[in-house]
Amino acid sequence: MQIDTVTEILREAAHAVILPRYRALATGEVMEKSPGEVVTIADREAEELITRGLRGVLDAPVVGEEAAAADPRLIDALTEAPTAWLVDPLDGTANFVAGNPDYAVMVALVHHGRTVASWILRPADDRAYVAEHGAGAWRDSIRLSREPASQDPAELRGAVLTRFLPPSAKARVEVTASRFAAVEPGTKCAGVDYPRLVDGELDFVVFHRLLPWDHAPGVLLLTEAGGVARHHDRTPYRPADMRPGLLTAADAACWQTVRSVLSL
Repeated sequence: MQIDTVTEILREAAHAVILPRYRALATGEVMEKSPGEVVTIADREAEELITRGLRGVLDAPVVGEEAAAADPRLIDALTEAPTAWLVDPLDGTANFVAGNPDYAVMVALVHHGRTVASWILRPADDRAYVAEHGAGAWRDSIRLSREPASQDPAELRGAVLTRFLPPSAKARVEVTASRFAAVEPGTKCAGVDYPRLVDGELDFVVFHRLLPWDHAPGVLLLTEAGGVARHHDRTPYRPADMRPGLLTAADAACWQTVRSVLSL
């Protein structure tokens, strides 16, 4: 797999169409994609550039977030094609629009339903995270290994993304959050939250909505670094399985502790 080539495709797209518009979006360059969801011209142009570049690396179906918004049938490639690309051209679009640096560009390669390679680029600090199944996870040239977390909930720091949680689950989080050292709402960008977990800033993150381009890159990064990502029923994550609810943690013991405290 041409890991460095794909990283450069993301960097080129970021420098060509994302960074020039950061804090410089013009009137008409931000649109509402669906209620509460925005898209920008940077999302669309970046996806076009990345899609062309990826097809030059491996000619396989490309499931891009914006293309799939226009044609949801594209997601079928994750189960029907032997190999498919996943592209999130600008994860954290709302942050980007607000001038917040917590946004990322993400790509994953899915082979027979499993993520085999992934890339996360944070353009604001030009930091690249890559992972390859069975070969490890890297931040730029540094190999990543997530240290085990404490087994004491009072020492664990995490994030629970409550935006899409049903009211009963939100109530459980509110009641149990005080048992942890800290529970925050996250950055509203999976491409930032997964690296924070791998880098040790967080010990766990709970997600609810599971769009494949949001999670396939980060889950592989986490698991290749030694972390754990499972649905609440303990089944492992797969990109085509969009059932809500995913608990990600530093290690298996931490995963079980958090699941028990939050009653997931």
